[in-house]
Order: sequence, then C-alpha cells, then structure tokens
Amino acid sequence: QVQLVESGGGLVQPGGSLRLSCAASGSIVRINSMGWYRQAPGTQREVAARIFSSGSADYADSVKGRFTISRDDAKNTVYLQMDSLKPEDTAVYCCHTVVLTTGYWRTLWGQGTLVTVSS
Repeated sequence: QVQLVESGGGLVQPGGSLRLSCAASGSIVRINSMGWYRQAPGTQREVAARIFSSGSADYADSVKGRFTISRDDAKNTVYLQMDSLKPEDTAVYCCHTVVLTTGYWRTLWGQGTLVTVSS
C-alpha cells in the first residue's frame, strides 16, 4: 500500500511565501510524475505544477515565475515553493503522483492542504 502525506499549507499575506511538501511511502518501486493540483471554491481543479522522473517540470501559466516544484527521489518527496503569493492562489492544494508498486502502476492523491492568501 502506498500513501501520500502532505504538509505546509496555511494562511499567508499577499506577497508572502509557503512551501508545500508531499511524501510518498509504502511499496514503491518507482515514481513517475509527482505534482500539485489546486482547486479554488467554485472552480475546476487545475494543475499548478508537475515534475517528471526526467526532472522536467511544467507549470500553470498563472504560477510561472513564482512557484518552483522540485523532488527528492531518495525521500520520495515533492516540494512546491510558492513565492509572491496572490489572493487568487487561495485554494486546496492536492498532491498527485503516479507510482509503480508491486506489479502495477497506481495514481494517488493526497488529502489536500488549504492555502489561504489574505491580508
């Protein structure tokens, strides 16, 4: 069984920074992609940032230049450094990963962590 544990959400003022972490644990053979999706009230879930096993990453246009995604393969952990936060970044952020467990690939979601950007 594989689990995702997220941390790092909270309340921050506009212009501030937060760092989200998501650690995968369990019977992991290999991790393909890891990423963060977000959903604000009344909107559809969108990809904020993703990083692939190659190390390449992609970002939503709205966060480019402000968010940085990284991964530590030794710890099966993905990080999202969020700088210059704006009120419109307020959302529930969910970790997402595609992992190879014992014999098959699985898509997993974290429980979500709330990020609130407000003065």
